[in-house]
Amino acid sequence: MKRLVIATRNQGKVAELRSALEGTGFEIFSLEELAPGLVVEEDAETFEANALEKARVVSEALHCAAVADDSGLSVDALGGDPGVRSARYGGEGLRDSQRCEALLRALADVPDERRIARFHCVLALWIPGRPAVCFDGVLEGRIDRFLSGEHGFGYDPVFVPHGYDQSLAVLGKEVKQRISHRAQALSCLQTHLLGLRSEQAAH
Repeated sequence: MKRLVIATRNQGKVAELRSALEGTGFEIFSLEELAPGLVVEEDAETFEANALEKARVVSEALHCAAVADDSGLSVDALGGDPGVRSARYGGEGLRDSQRCEALLRALADVPDERRIARFHCVLALWIPGRPAVCFDGVLEGRIDRFLSGEHGFGYDPVFVPHGYDQSLAVLGKEVKQRISHRAQALSCLQTHLLGLRSEQAAH
C-alpha cells in the first residue's frame, strides 16, 4: 500500500484528515510520524500557494504522496484578515483562545450585521510523477461577540456558520464534519483518491 503523508503538525487537522482518508487505498501517516524535524515556510499570499508548497516539500523530502492543508478565516470588516496569517494572528506563540480574543478585540466596535466572515480551506495533493491537484471549500458565517463551546480548534469558538445560531465549537464534531470548509474540500479529495485507486486496480 502506498504512503500518504498529511503535511501538517496541527493535530486537529491531522485527526480530521486521517479519519476522512482511511479507506482511500493509501497508508496514512502524519508529518510528526515520518519527519518531525521538517519545517516548511508558509509565506505565500494565497491559501493555494501555501498548500502546494507544503505538499511539494514534504512529498519530495519523503518520496511519497503528500496532502497539505492551508486554511484560515477571512473577516470582511478587517479587509479579509487574518486570512493566510490566521495561525499567526495576534502574534507568535499564542493559544487558540488568545487568537480568538484578539479577533474579538479587533471587532469590538463592529455591529452584528457587519461581522460577516468565512472559513477557507485548500487541500493540495502532490503525488510523485503526477500533476499537483487542489481542492477547496468555503464556509460562510459570522463572528460572535464571545467564545463558546469546547469542541474543535482554531477560531471555532467564535465562528457561527450561516444558518445556525451557535458556534462551531458548540455544534460539535458531527455537524462540523458535515458542513465545514475542510469537509467540502475533503469530500472532493476522497473522490479523487478513490478514482486513482480504481484506475490502478484496472491496470
